[in-house]
Amino acid sequence: MIITRKWLEEFINISNISTDEICKTLNSIGLEVDSLERNTIPEKVVVAKVLSKEKHPDADKLNVCQVDIGNEVTQIVCGASNVDAGQIVAVATIGAVLGEDFKIKAAKLRGVESNGMICSSTELGLPKINDGIMILDNSIGELTLGKELKDYPTLNDDIIEIGLTPNRGDCLSILGIARELSAFYEIPLNELDKYIHYNESSIGQNFKINCDNKINSSLVFKAADLSGFNLDLIKKLRLSTIKKYEENKDIKNILSYTTHSCGVILNAYPKSKSSILEIKKDDNGFDTIYFNSQILSKPSVLQNNFEEVENEFLLEASYVNPELISKLVFDKKIKTSDVFYKSSRGSEPNISLGLDYLSNLISKLGGTLYKGSIDYIDDKEKLFVDANIKKINSIIGQEIEKNEIEKILISLGFEVKEPIEDTLSIKVPYYRHDIKNVADITEEIIRIIGIDNIKSKPLCIDEVNRVNKTSLDLLKKNKIRCKAVENGFFETLTYVFTSKENLVKYGFKTVKEDLEIVNPIVKELNTYRTTLLLNLVEACSNNFKTGGRKASFFEIGTIFDENRKESKKIAFIHSGAAEQEDVSNAGKPKNMDFFSFAKKVLNTIGEFELETMQNIDNKFIHPYQSANIIIDNNIVGFISKLHPSVANDYDLNDTFVAQIDFEAVKNDLTKASSYSKFQASRKDLSIIAPKNLEFKEIKKAINSLNISLIKQFNLIDIYSDEKLGEFESLTIRFTLQSNEKTLEDEDINLVINSILDILNKKLNITLR
Repeated sequence: MIITRKWLEEFINISNISTDEICKTLNSIGLEVDSLERNTIPEKVVVAKVLSKEKHPDADKLNVCQVDIGNEVTQIVCGASNVDAGQIVAVATIGAVLGEDFKIKAAKLRGVESNGMICSSTELGLPKINDGIMILDNSIGELTLGKELKDYPTLNDDIIEIGLTPNRGDCLSILGIARELSAFYEIPLNELDKYIHYNESSIGQNFKINCDNKINSSLVFKAADLSGFNLDLIKKLRLSTIKKYEENKDIKNILSYTTHSCGVILNAYPKSKSSILEIKKDDNGFDTIYFNSQILSKPSVLQNNFEEVENEFLLEASYVNPELISKLVFDKKIKTSDVFYKSSRGSEPNISLGLDYLSNLISKLGGTLYKGSIDYIDDKEKLFVDANIKKINSIIGQEIEKNEIEKILISLGFEVKEPIEDTLSIKVPYYRHDIKNVADITEEIIRIIGIDNIKSKPLCIDEVNRVNKTSLDLLKKNKIRCKAVENGFFETLTYVFTSKENLVKYGFKTVKEDLEIVNPIVKELNTYRTTLLLNLVEACSNNFKTGGRKASFFEIGTIFDENRKESKKIAFIHSGAAEQEDVSNAGKPKNMDFFSFAKKVLNTIGEFELETMQNIDNKFIHPYQSANIIIDNNIVGFISKLHPSVANDYDLNDTFVAQIDFEAVKNDLTKASSYSKFQASRKDLSIIAPKNLEFKEIKKAINSLNISLIKQFNLIDIYSDEKLGEFESLTIRFTLQSNEKTLEDEDINLVINSILDILNKKLNITLR
């Protein structure tokens, strides 16, 4: 946001406050000053009048001018195409220094004497307004021939650039900055000039507007005859300073000038295209203005372009709730114009003020206004915030008197009702759409008091021995992190946002449309993540692009479901080689395999079981190398090889992924227990089972025996041939051990027979 001191002085009297002090104040109240530039016209540059102009005898592009510089008439050769007799101009007289190595001297140009230079705006250090010389007018002050331009304060201005945060749309105008200074310095705002020059016509006689009462925008229309309208010099220079000036487009320029002055979104329509207008919502829900079924504009979103060849115009001021319009534009992805920048951050809602200010400028610059206006204003209730004085002071950390709090809030435009039991009922002004709660109210008070004026004091910390779920989760998280690092994983941290397009592409669920992000950081991070794996795969891909041979990451983070409900997950990924290049592998390490990856995950989070995945709900999962992760008989996640098509999309080698519910991972203390002094016995049992029978059913049947002697059993071999048909041979190795004695053959056989009996009884399985 760019302001100038003289422009600001039109709204507030700061004549007794230096520019440096103003910059310091702006910084202290949260409006950070990015830069300060001082425009000072050099000495010996004076107001002059071109008395005559003749062509140079030996140069087609040069003119010989007789110029009155106040104390004498002198001859100046000028090459500007727009110089002409009768103009009041800026002349650098002999001896003037316009820059390094640029001193004005008497000279001969093609044999003709020249005693000075008629200057353009840029030659005087001012913003560019044209390709020729600068024509002066009374907007800079009363013009006196021979008077130096350095004595005209309006031209010798201070330019301040302010870096605003997106929530301070109310400060995207000179009026908005003036309001802030008014509150800080307790200086009232200037009363704006209300003079308007009307002609004999009324708006209703020349324009007709039909408006649907379902629109969201507030609109006010006036009409103007701009046949005698001309933009003056100072406004051209100011517009050029903020990079909004367009040469020979005075109507568009005055709209831009007014919007920057008071913050109201303005537009104009030539009479030939606005005599009968229809305002209604389009198919996407945007308020739209039509003329003969042709779209003219979408107020506060998309403005029309028009040729300035007519004299009569319909003027429009608009306002729409910034939260509403921002979400709608994001959802519908429609084209917008420059005006959306202001409206999406919160333009000035007092749109009648904007049209009155514009009407006054037009009247002063030669235009006239039609009588009357056409209004469509939505009178909404202001937001009320109840703020307890004690709560405000506890946030600040310092006692502020109730009267001082009320005074600050009123100066900022808030309405404060009498307190009830130390609770203020505060009505928020329309232009402060960013104020929602007591914390926001407190921030406003601190801004005006000044953060440097809040006394620092030590924190009062009462340390207690407190154990709760949060602390236990932190301990568990740190334990998992250490274990993951021990097993070769590197921790990574990615955004809680990701690409919605990629989530849809790979079959993951997405957050509901009405719960989506309104203003994403970038297009690639336009939704909440519903899985950690997509970001981890992208991280692996980026590592491989820089020449890596392997990548092994883990992340403990938050994901969201369709209703934007949060849950915490642990995700692992390994891509490429299982180990580093070494002598032992001849510099050609093998890629990671499924069970090696599963072992690393198991060593990190603790014991779990695997079962075949029956329902695959995304395209990341490999159809043949994947499994559900089971803890306490509940599915808590999955482990899988990355689907080859996905790996190909990201130029990855063999890649394995896992995602587990953080809450399901145990964090129990490991309790020491006595171990048996007696030798363990191992016994292999070969059985015949149907091919379609899952091993988990066999395991379930054996565990149902609850035989304490069975310490462990694992499937070690699977054999099938044509003779077995629909059956196959499974070899299970049992580890048997007693805490009381060395097992004898009789004890071992008794256990094995019990196992065979239960398998035969429940699953019809027999000994091979």
